[in-house]
Amino acid sequence: MPNKKLKFQEAMTRLDEIVTKLSSNDLDLEEAMDLFTEGLKLSTQCEKQLKEFETKIEAITHQEAQDGTAE
Repeated sequence: MPNKKLKFQEAMTRLDEIVTKLSSNDLDLEEAMDLFTEGLKLSTQCEKQLKEFETKIEAITHQEAQDGTAE
């Protein structure tokens, strides 16, 4: 798979595909290691994106709370 940053849902879909393939036990060791490595990278990417989303949501809700108390 190309080394590009996927959208969150695309990355989660790819992770699901990787888990399914790894669970099948029909892979040779090299392919399994490649998929495992790709899965780790995608997992890290998704975790980073989730933290970014959480930070944005917190900022929005904090701003909304301040706007609500300013009125």
